[in-house]
Amino acid sequence: MDARPGVYIGRCIVLVAAFALAGTLLATLGQSWWQLAVAALFGVLFTQAAFLSHDGAHQQVFASGRHNEWFARITGNLIVGLSYGWWTKKHGKHHAHPNTIGKDGDIAPGALVFVPEDAAERTGFMRWLAKRQGWLFFPLLTLFALVLHYSAAETIIRAKKLKHRKAEAAMLIVRVIGFPLLVILLLGPGLGAAFLAVQLVVFGVYMGASFAPNHKGMPVIPKDAEVDFLRRQVLTSRNIRGGRLMDWAMGGLNYQIEHHVFPRMASPNLHKVQPMVKQFCAERGIPYTEAGLVESYGIVIRYLNEVGLGHADPMECPLTAQYRAR
Repeated sequence: MDARPGVYIGRCIVLVAAFALAGTLLATLGQSWWQLAVAALFGVLFTQAAFLSHDGAHQQVFASGRHNEWFARITGNLIVGLSYGWWTKKHGKHHAHPNTIGKDGDIAPGALVFVPEDAAERTGFMRWLAKRQGWLFFPLLTLFALVLHYSAAETIIRAKKLKHRKAEAAMLIVRVIGFPLLVILLLGPGLGAAFLAVQLVVFGVYMGASFAPNHKGMPVIPKDAEVDFLRRQVLTSRNIRGGRLMDWAMGGLNYQIEHHVFPRMASPNLHKVQPMVKQFCAERGIPYTEAGLVESYGIVIRYLNEVGLGHADPMECPLTAQYRAR
């Protein structure tokens, strides 16, 4: 349960070096279409920075809560373009009530719907979209970065209570306005716009593809159901197999079950407790779900399509069927 500052400092050094390389390429390649590959690299690096901000927000990086808070705030706003205040409020509710209707904002109806009742209320184009939302999931993720940046700006402008609002606003302006202006100044309006489009698409798809496999397609809990902490966290979460390469690619989010059981445990430690968590769940007859990455995407796509067509039972898991609202 100890923080791992040494590991995170090492990750930060590697990430800073990678950003320096990407910035050097951006400044020196000139009017070359190879700049689009650099844009994709920036999209990957922004997502890796988001993983670090996520861990800082969970108090995993330093022993000091204040240090963690500022690490997450600076990394999130200045590098990624996400509001720390928005993220902690939204993500905190998710951890308290994962996949719980009316309590977890991650399954609140939006462009996508995650329970049949919400799909049934759609009309017109949104109804057409809901019926095909599984197949459209990855295309829609190409717009996810814009949604994240908009949510960050909206929070800073409209949130009634937001700690260090001015600091967040200043850092967010540098990231979401300053960075695009720099790109356009270096590459011109045409290539610059193409660069930014690729960067946003890669960032949005990578972010969405890292978070979606962890809970989408897992049991959904009715709002008023009484479910104990362990089952609430384990039954709604899915781990992604893949070893150390997957650990890097998903920033430790592939150990989603362990992360939800021990949200303050540093992500580099999650693989160490996995055998204990699996054994603990097996002894109590609690299903522990693991899947390959491609397999998990297939589950997510099928689930979204079934929900959109009104066919899915959100309480498919036999052990959680007892919690179905009567």
